[in-house]
Amino acid sequence: MVKHLTRSALGRFLALALVTLASTSATASELRRTAIVRAVETCRPCIVNIQGRKTVRSEQGSSNDPFRQVNGMGTGVIIDERGYIVTNYHVVEGVTRIQVTTDQGQTMIGRLVAHDRQTDLALLHVSSSQKLPVIPMGRSHDLLLAEPVVAIGNAYGYEHTVTRGIISQLHRTVQVSDTQKYRNLIQTDASINPGNSGGPLINIDGKIIGINVAVRVGAQGIGFAIPVDDAMEIAARLIQAEQSTSLYHGLQLQTNYADEIPQLMVKSVSRGSPADKTGIQTGDHITSVNGVVVNRQLDFERVLLTEEVGDDIQLGVDRSGTTRTLKLALTTRPGNGTKTPVADMPWKMLGLKLSKAPNSEFTASRYRGGLRVVDVRAGSPASDQGIVAGDTLVGMEDYETISLENVAYILKNTDSTQLQSLKFFIVREKRTLYGYLRLASRR
Repeated sequence: MVKHLTRSALGRFLALALVTLASTSATASELRRTAIVRAVETCRPCIVNIQGRKTVRSEQGSSNDPFRQVNGMGTGVIIDERGYIVTNYHVVEGVTRIQVTTDQGQTMIGRLVAHDRQTDLALLHVSSSQKLPVIPMGRSHDLLLAEPVVAIGNAYGYEHTVTRGIISQLHRTVQVSDTQKYRNLIQTDASINPGNSGGPLINIDGKIIGINVAVRVGAQGIGFAIPVDDAMEIAARLIQAEQSTSLYHGLQLQTNYADEIPQLMVKSVSRGSPADKTGIQTGDHITSVNGVVVNRQLDFERVLLTEEVGDDIQLGVDRSGTTRTLKLALTTRPGNGTKTPVADMPWKMLGLKLSKAPNSEFTASRYRGGLRVVDVRAGSPASDQGIVAGDTLVGMEDYETISLENVAYILKNTDSTQLQSLKFFIVREKRTLYGYLRLASRR
């Protein structure tokens, strides 16, 4: 009898021990899933690796060929489920075939939609058979010094590398080259390496607060990121380039921050526009579009991606604390549907506003005439090639450019494949310079 009781007690003790061990193991597992682990789990599916080959100029004396092919790599973040991705422009600049790979290993070819050279941001699009996960959006207006952050990216080609650190400082200005200067950057000691460019800097809530952009060469623990509030405003403008050029509503919008909360405000309304006829006023806050809550201009532009001319959209509008719903009819942009004027073609296709230069400037010149550059559109092919106001365009390809009709003829009749490297000649301070305008299409 005693022997039997002893075995029962021993059995109960062993069972209790096993339960205790299992409980301890489960508790330890949960302890390992820290806030940073959960943040990475949330954001990782929304991050893509970017690869491609580009042509760069060889170092002097290194080769008989002045150009060479190099492999480029970087990172991007998905900002729309239909395949729109934000990255750094320098990641995809000059890349002829942009290869985008998701966290799940799906590889697609990316199309460069638009870019902003000044801020070094670009918008890509990939065609996917399924909706893509969108990265949770944080804010950069309320960042705290020393708060923990995580950088995720394609560091040195090692996909989805995760590094952690803190915010070291805010509002940094960084000059990385003679032509590239960044302003209002976040400084962090999270390791940011080549390949991290274009990837997210996230907080421990699992929300993006910046786009990683640069490292300090020769320094350790010094990396920089573009604040997400700035980056998403640029992204909104880049998305506008994807919309039909005929789509028109007449609203000028901007994102304001009241008590650190983003609000989409109507900056101005074009007179006689659909928005003006609807009754929208400057200072109104747009709270929703077709029932979708909007806080930033990016939210607004994303909704319009699926709209077409003739569609009506329902706007939720807050005016001085009173909420109302207004119907806005999207119409054709004024002047659209007619033949593009000759004077407008260089602006639309090249980013150049031109006027005829005085004939007196060419009396002692080998050129018969030319066109003065009056203005250059930011982010345009002309801007990318360094053309500035005051230059004189004297030739394109094998043609002289004495009149606007000359330029229109060249743009209309040059083969579309040649438009990817359209040679131009300008005169600047009595010196003739040339370059190549890279156009993806005639659009």
